[in-house]
Amino acid sequence: MTDTTEAAEGTDTLSRLEQEGEIAADYLEGLLDIADLDGDIDMDVEGDRAAVSIISDAGSRDLQKLVGRDGEVLEALQELTRLAVHRETGDRSRLMLDIAGFRARKREELTKLATEAAEQAQSSGEAVKLKPMSPFERKVVHDAVKAAGLRSESEGEEPQRCVVVLP
Repeated sequence: MTDTTEAAEGTDTLSRLEQEGEIAADYLEGLLDIADLDGDIDMDVEGDRAAVSIISDAGSRDLQKLVGRDGEVLEALQELTRLAVHRETGDRSRLMLDIAGFRARKREELTKLATEAAEQAQSSGEAVKLKPMSPFERKVVHDAVKAAGLRSESEGEEPQRCVVVLP
């Protein structure tokens, strides 16, 4: 492939992800209006996926309803938003939704947990099995373990699927 072709494909991917973000933002704006909640929509592209965040100046108390217990409502809203994008584009979306900074905080906590588990596995020479996690949580842990220079794998069946950090 030529550099021009690769650049064009990169631009196409970026514009496709930006389009996903715009469709998701429109869908979420409608949802906020229906629920009579205040929130601003922030769109970005992180790696190979569109990222949309709902943030609020008035504090995140109202938005916590959209996060739910341990992010359960957030997960459901992310799936609904992905379906809305799919309906418009015909393509499966890997869009990531964050509300009131929940995922950002969770990512920090999980990165710390993964780093500690990697250190423990390395010093003990034994595998460290973590508690069951959602696919998002496992992905964050796998990335952090890889960054620490170790390997990890998922085992078990949903919803009890967990990460094992290997020495």
